[in-house]
Amino acid sequence: MHEIVFYVAAVWMTLLLGVSAVLVITAHSTSMRILALDMLTLILVAALVLFSDAQVTSYYLDAALILALLSFAASMAAARYYGERNLF
Repeated sequence: MHEIVFYVAAVWMTLLLGVSAVLVITAHSTSMRILALDMLTLILVAALVLFSDAQVTSYYLDAALILALLSFAASMAAARYYGERNLF
């Protein structure tokens, strides 16, 4: 049962990665691209957590945590630049 859930989750995340990558490329507004890129990194973090569980190692959890922190900082910087046209 555990393997079936893993494969279903892996296929679902792969599908969502493809959809979000297409959305990043084809979005018309800047705010929509920022949201789509944030969604893409969130799905990548979830895929790293799933892969960490499959490999039974914690190194991928560290990578997921770093990616989540960098994604948060980048999203805040992009949103602030988009809203105020300056970073600082």
